[in-house]
Amino acid sequence: MKNQEFDHYIEQSADFAQPILTKLRQLIHSSSPEIEEQMKWSFPNFIYKKSILCSLAAHKQHCTFGFWLGSIMDDPEGILQRIGQTGMGQFGKIKTLNDLPSDEIIMLYLHNAMELIDKGVKLKKATTVIDKKPLVIPETLKEALNQNSKAQATFDMFSYSNKKEYIEWINGAKTEVTKIARTNSTIDLLIEGKTKNWKYERKK
Repeated sequence: MKNQEFDHYIEQSADFAQPILTKLRQLIHSSSPEIEEQMKWSFPNFIYKKSILCSLAAHKQHCTFGFWLGSIMDDPEGILQRIGQTGMGQFGKIKTLNDLPSDEIIMLYLHNAMELIDKGVKLKKATTVIDKKPLVIPETLKEALNQNSKAQATFDMFSYSNKKEYIEWINGAKTEVTKIARTNSTIDLLIEGKTKNWKYERKK
């Protein structure tokens, strides 16, 4: 199923890009009658069985073409520039029709990508690694914890973020008097086994 937004996108693209986008669009649709067109992130995407199959984009001096599962697809012709190694799409900078592989090769890769979707293959979500800096406990809190084993036990049991909330609260005090007052409040809450924001947690 074709989308009129794609027609407009191609018409508004540079003259060099129009035949490239048109040809790829035709090849993609000829690979399966189940393919639909959707505009996502302001450029054309082709949907196969509710999953993104591939996408096109026209830039000022080149076009890009790539598969959503390109980073894990087989590459029998050795032509894919894997996502993560380049930001230009798996087929590099396409400036003319001659920069494209043969129709047969493009069809081969389209069918390979569809086969992965048929098998239910999904991209693994990238895990975000948070660099946790070592927590520096304020001297006032360190001394207070040394004098109260129950508060110390609670503090030791708390997560990194729970500890950080108390530490930042105490360090945010503008005067020594306020710092001591906040330290004392921290000890009282720790004795009760409470986090800094326990009131808000209770409302969740």
